[in-house]
Amino acid sequence: MGYAAPCAPSAVALPRQPGGATLDLTERDARRLFADAAVARLATVTEAGRPHIVPVTFAVDSDRIYTAVDAKPKKAAAGGLRRLRNIRGNPRVAVLADHYHDDWALLWWVRADGVASILEDPLLAAAPIALLRRRYPQYRDRAPSGPVIAMTVERWTGWAAAAPT
Repeated sequence: MGYAAPCAPSAVALPRQPGGATLDLTERDARRLFADAAVARLATVTEAGRPHIVPVTFAVDSDRIYTAVDAKPKKAAAGGLRRLRNIRGNPRVAVLADHYHDDWALLWWVRADGVASILEDPLLAAAPIALLRRRYPQYRDRAPSGPVIAMTVERWTGWAAAAPT
């Protein structure tokens, strides 16, 4: 089985502890690492209580995370995307960003737990879409056309491996 080449180390400097111990991230460091990640995973819960996780592009504005639905023609019918149906049924969500490297001293993850809403009004979605367009060059030529998921973060948690001294 082939593996993708490891990602370059994150440009964000992590706090380190002596002796190679691991550490829980402060809320400030967790938010900073999260905001620097290129992709995250959005976790919702189905009406049957099963987890549903999808990768998302996103933008962070203080304690708000925004992700937009881009062109998904095969899912446009039949009640919309699963993540949107799940949020309508249960707005509690989690978003996870992480960094993997073959040097495990560079590993980290951050999770944001909170409550999501769906912004379908173009006026309400305009500012979050502008944030996404600034962050992702792919959206500059073709802005997301679907609704925006707006998450209010209630808790930032994270972990990082410490580099050996």
